[in-house]
Amino acid sequence: MNCYETLFVVKPTLTEEETAAEIAKIKDVLAKVEAELLATDDMGMRRLAYPVQKNDRGYYTVLFYKANGDAIAEIERNLKINEEVIKFLTVKYVKNKEIAQFDKLVAAAGKKAEAPAPEAPAPEAKAEETTEA
Repeated sequence: MNCYETLFVVKPTLTEEETAAEIAKIKDVLAKVEAELLATDDMGMRRLAYPVQKNDRGYYTVLFYKANGDAIAEIERNLKINEEVIKFLTVKYVKNKEIAQFDKLVAAAGKKAEAPAPEAPAPEAKAEETTEA
């Protein structure tokens, strides 16, 4: 099995639930072709370098996985027919240096997924601070 990274961009007009459903569809395709999903990096909404299908922004997601070479054709076929995906790119890691970098990217994506989101202070705490001052 080879190491792969697939980055895809989903239309910005979708709601959070619809975006999550589109990402889940791609993960389901990975499961169907017996690919081993190692990590997912949801990069969030970002500005595109140039307009694609009249969109200036898009929701970026990167999937790191191990799969056989014939599985890539099925994954990319599903990305092409999905109307909500505006761009995608698959990278294969072959050389030892590339695989070492792949392992670092997987570890970083894993840490990012495990890290809790920073919490905003409670509104009551702000109200107390302003009354004391």
